[in-house]
Amino acid sequence: MTERKPPGVSYGSWVDRQIAAAEARGDFEDLPGTGKPLPPPSGRDAATDWAIRRAREGDLDVAAFLPPALALPREIQDLPRKLAKVRSEDKVREIVEDLNARIRKAHAMPQDGPVLRARPLDVEETVASWRAGREGS
Repeated sequence: MTERKPPGVSYGSWVDRQIAAAEARGDFEDLPGTGKPLPPPSGRDAATDWAIRRAREGDLDVAAFLPPALALPREIQDLPRKLAKVRSEDKVREIVEDLNARIRKAHAMPQDGPVLRARPLDVEETVASWRAGREGS
């Protein structure tokens, strides 16, 4: 947990101290993209340009740009295709339980954007469906 700003200290110097401490701990070493130049600005928002370019190149999962209310239902929709590639029942359970945990977490967070209507999946029902799909192939 981040320490609280002490009273009487400006935010600027407090943030500078936090950054200096992180640098001293080595928190910024070996980060992805270290040593690579930033993309040139195009006149619009350079960060957005970079993200769009990376998504077009296939380096980014575009679902990361979606709010949970859109990303999670899409993941549920794609789940049968994803599970069809899985070979063990334990892994299927792990995937579904992870998805359910993220759905519950999204419901517990303040809603920003569209309302999340997705509900956690029944793990046993999903495993049974996975088994049936494997027996049919």
